[in-house]
Amino acid sequence: MNAKEFEAAYARLVSGQHGRRDNPRSIGCEGCERCTECTFCRASTGLTRSHYCESCVDCIDCSHCVRAKGCLGCSHAVDAARCVKSAYVVRSADLSGCTYCFGCVGLTGKDFHILNEPYDRETYFATVKKLARELRIAGLAV
Repeated sequence: MNAKEFEAAYARLVSGQHGRRDNPRSIGCEGCERCTECTFCRASTGLTRSHYCESCVDCIDCSHCVRAKGCLGCSHAVDAARCVKSAYVVRSADLSGCTYCFGCVGLTGKDFHILNEPYDRETYFATVKKLARELRIAGLAV
C-alpha cells in the first residue's frame, strides 16, 4: 500500500461512516442517525452509549442531555459543548468535573457557578430560575 492508496481507502471509510443512518444496538431512539448502543434518544446524531438525550450531537456516555455537542460522560447538560464528566450544566463549554454551572467556560471541578463566578446554592438556583425564564431556555427544569 502506498500513500495514495491509503488516502483513497481512508476517504472511503470516512464517507461511509458519515453516510450511515442506522442506529446499531439502540432501543427506542426516534429520529436519530449514527447512534450506537443508545436508549430512548430523540433527534440526535452520532451518540454512543447515551440515554434519554434530545437533539444532541457526537456525545458519548451521556444521559438526559438536551442540545449538547461533543460531551463525554455528562448528565442533564443543556446547550453544552465539549464538557466532560459534568452534570446540570447549562449554556457552558469546555467544563470538566463540574456541577451546576450556568454560562461557564473552561472550569474544572467547580460547583454552583454562573459566568465563571461562584454563588452559594440558594442564590445560584434563584438566579438560574430567573435567567432561564428570561432567556427562554427550553429543556431546562428549574
